Amino acid sequence: MRPILVIGAAGMLGRDLMDELASRKLISIGMDVGECDITNARACVEAMKSCRPSSVINCAAYTDVNRAESEREKAFEVNGAGAGNVARACAETGARCLYISTDYVFDGHKDAPYVESDAANPMNVYGASKLEGERQTAGATPNHVIARASWLYGRHGKNFVTTILAAARRGVLLRVVDDQRGAPTWTRDLARLLADLACHDATGIFHAPNSGECTWFGFAREIFELSGVQPVSLASQSAAEYVSPAARPANSRLADTRLAALGIAPMPDWENALTGFLREIGESRA
Repeated sequence: MRPILVIGAAGMLGRDLMDELASRKLISIGMDVGECDITNARACVEAMKSCRPSSVINCAAYTDVNRAESEREKAFEVNGAGAGNVARACAETGARCLYISTDYVFDGHKDAPYVESDAANPMNVYGASKLEGERQTAGATPNHVIARASWLYGRHGKNFVTTILAAARRGVLLRVVDDQRGAPTWTRDLARLLADLACHDATGIFHAPNSGECTWFGFAREIFELSGVQPVSLASQSAAEYVSPAARPANSRLADTRLAALGIAPMPDWENALTGFLREIGESRA
């Protein structure tokens, strides 16, 4: 049996994905930048020829949304050209290619949740670089999956949940944006879905957030409610009041319209996912 290759295996999502594949007793190989630098096309081909994977899940990414505004070339090198290198290597070696994208490919002007067929129009460099990765992936191989997720958090990387809990414990007076809506997504749940898609033959774009929606302020409030941590102060603010190099969409809700038809279980709701994550890291008061 040919293995599943995870590129970016040392990252927040990649580590949960490697655990998920192992729990299913699926043969998997993990590579990070030391074993496969996706900005090097030849390295991608050599890595895939060395292990002949059935599927490649590309978790490698430039993810600093704010810094991308001043490091556009680097963001596009990794998220755009790098994704293209991976996809072309997949095409050359007969592997299925899965690319992880983002809700930030949308501008947030739609009132309803975005569906897979909606036109993308990113409003920041990070979103534009991920959209370029989508285009390069789709253009390089027909046997591809683009999985768009949102507001990722997990135990193996920097994330909003642990950051805001740490800030509350330091006594920081917290002000959180309350006019941007989306869906927090636990990397463990996303890893389960990616494993399902890696073993399926469906292609194209899939929306893959935890279900439901909230604002960043609502997310913060739920974190404190479920953890039992009491911040000194938690107040809401508008996006206009929050000084940030990168603009973010007011609406980045993603509607999953395709998974049910494939017989793949929908993603759990974000509140249950958050409960599970807080238990996993020992922060649940339940």
